[in-house]
Formats: sequence, C-alpha cells, structure tokens
Amino acid sequence: MIMRIDKFLKVSRIIKRRTVAKELVNQERIILNNKVAKSSSPINIGDIISVQFGNKILTIKVKNIIDTTKKSDAETMYSIVNEQYKNINE
Repeated sequence: MIMRIDKFLKVSRIIKRRTVAKELVNQERIILNNKVAKSSSPINIGDIISVQFGNKILTIKVKNIIDTTKKSDAETMYSIVNEQYKNINE
C-alpha cells in the first residue's frame, strides 16, 4: 500500500491536521530517506522520516501503513528512531 507522507503523518497522529503537515513539508521541515519531502511523496514500510518541530527533531521508521486508525492503533504505524532537541541559543 502506498500513502502520501502528509496523510501518513496525520493518520499516525504525529501531526494533528493534514494541512499542518502540508505546511511543514512546504517549509522543508520534513525529510524522507535523507531527501526533502514533498506533500505528495509516497511512503513505504521501512522509510525513515524526520520531522522538525521548533527545537525538536523527531526521526521515525515506518512499520505499518493503515488508511484509518483508532488512537490506540496509531502507534503501531511507526517506531521512534531518535528524538533530538536543538539548543535554542545556537
């Protein structure tokens, strides 16, 4: 199954709204497999996604792709690889 990255971020509840996910992509704050992602970029199982939220960078690995999920099932879609905080004073 293939899913757009903006929809995956919403369904997996990493980002609450798809429009916000699209904005982050347009600001080049989402990296898919070491490349800047587009909102229409397809994701596959095993892909690595890095999302920059303000001073936090969350890196995840896609484990499962599901069209719709309950909140309890959303966490089964990915595993956290790294969670890094940037120093604001840099």
